[in-house]
Amino acid sequence: MNTISTAARLALLVVIVAFAGPHRASAARKPDASDLFFTNGQIPYIKIEIARTNLDKIRSGAGEKGDKTYYPATVREGTNVWEDVGIHIKGAAGSKRAVDSGEPALTLNFDKFRQHQKFHGLDKLHLNNSVQDASLLCEAICSRLFLDAGVPTARSTHARVSLNGRELGAGRGLYVLKEGYDKEFLRRHFKNANGNLYDGGFLREITEDLQLNSGSGDVKKHADLKALAAAAQDPDPTSRFDRMNGLLDVDRFLDLIALEVMTWHWDGYAMKKNNYRVYHDPSSGRITFFPHGMDQMFWDPNGPIQPNMEGLVARSLLQTPEGRLGYRQHMIALLTNVFTAEKLTNHIALLQSRLQPELALINKDRARDQAIAATNLTRSILSRVKTLERRLNEPPPKPLTFDSNGFASITKWEIPETFNPANTPADKLVAKLDAAVDPDGRKTLHITALPGRRSTGSWRTLVLLDAGTYILEGRVRTAGVTTLTNDVTPPKGLGAGLRLSRATQPRKNQLLGDNPWQKLEYEFPVTAGPDEVSLICELRAGAGEAWFDLDSLKLRKKNGDSPSRQPAVSAPRPGN
Repeated sequence: MNTISTAARLALLVVIVAFAGPHRASAARKPDASDLFFTNGQIPYIKIEIARTNLDKIRSGAGEKGDKTYYPATVREGTNVWEDVGIHIKGAAGSKRAVDSGEPALTLNFDKFRQHQKFHGLDKLHLNNSVQDASLLCEAICSRLFLDAGVPTARSTHARVSLNGRELGAGRGLYVLKEGYDKEFLRRHFKNANGNLYDGGFLREITEDLQLNSGSGDVKKHADLKALAAAAQDPDPTSRFDRMNGLLDVDRFLDLIALEVMTWHWDGYAMKKNNYRVYHDPSSGRITFFPHGMDQMFWDPNGPIQPNMEGLVARSLLQTPEGRLGYRQHMIALLTNVFTAEKLTNHIALLQSRLQPELALINKDRARDQAIAATNLTRSILSRVKTLERRLNEPPPKPLTFDSNGFASITKWEIPETFNPANTPADKLVAKLDAAVDPDGRKTLHITALPGRRSTGSWRTLVLLDAGTYILEGRVRTAGVTTLTNDVTPPKGLGAGLRLSRATQPRKNQLLGDNPWQKLEYEFPVTAGPDEVSLICELRAGAGEAWFDLDSLKLRKKNGDSPSRQPAVSAPRPGN
């Protein structure tokens, strides 16, 4: 039995973290042709030629593996020619497009039909259509962040692409090119590339039947994944951490989930149990997670630093004292050494210096649209950095305490960075937020819609809550509030109201027009705590203003109700 005290264990972890963090080196190796390809700053023009019979088969999707069935193609790039390259359609619900759409996402496997054939040192690569990222920057920015942190990640660059003489990427002009997760990738990051590499698939957990991409393990048994899942479900936090530490590369995993939250990768493993790969390293005996699908990033610059974790391994680790401390320490180290405003803006400037001239040659309108998207992304990233700096300089949050009647007053509300005039250009502000005192001496949170703009202003606060069902309540009044036209989908609710960030259901409480003071309520669950929850007082309107009575804003814990019967807190959507 482990007799080390919790305090001693935490002190030891602090020492370990101090020498770990974002400078971990990958397996030692010699540079290869792929290094030059990803660093030379050139944008290749990849010309793909597919015979009509094979193109018809791709259209039908009737192959042995459906859309994932490889067919031979010829690939040209400059004077280089590769024959018999395996090709298939790729993508999930948001990015998958038909081969004749003008922007299909594609996977190219150069040694599928010709052994040892490589494209600039790569066996396999992906051509992402980037339909969910108008900036074309998210994959490149985030892969660099994870690699700088020592987390194995696919490298990324850009490419022009044509298929049978027709240029692809009509909407964006360029594709995002990523290396594949294969044995060539594993050799770059591990001394032994013969372990089991699993594909997380779509919204699947390690407890499910994940696809085995390479390795010699019995895919039906998944013994390595089952062992980690069993450790993660150990009810004793001390035993759980020890067992997980023996099976999981905890250091890398803490960097992974910290960066997923810092970049607001809401569709990744930590927050959505999606878009990931898992590798069991035979040399260390430990499992490493890789991030994937990083094209929808930085949606919420104000997101909490410890949001609801849907990924079993992430949630279970952070429910241990060692995991919580290590997570925060890794995030602080990353914010100091990797996730800095200077490094991020310098990287964006470098990428833009490559993309803009190429896009201008293709189409000036595309170049303009991409530049606008890049500016908006940069603004979100800088807001995220400031939010993280502020929150990590504060003491770690403690679970909210409730009085004997089950109430807790919520008095500390903040203006999000995106609504702060000190950090946002005047022409980009969509609402005015200020603390006001009404004629009756009532302290209020005040939001005014700005004329001619889509006003979605909000006051927010973070609270740490244990599992349970809660009701946010407060008194609100409005004047001249009109409906916000063409609201985002799914809608968050109309007019003035109270809600929770990242909820799947729109709020039913809503005030439009002129209304005297009245009480509003919003009920929500926390399915597994402690979790940081972002509470919101908001105005979504084309015009008008709203006041929220500060002293009336309270959180009530609902007794005797199971959170499993309520709509679950889930991943955010754009406009969160």
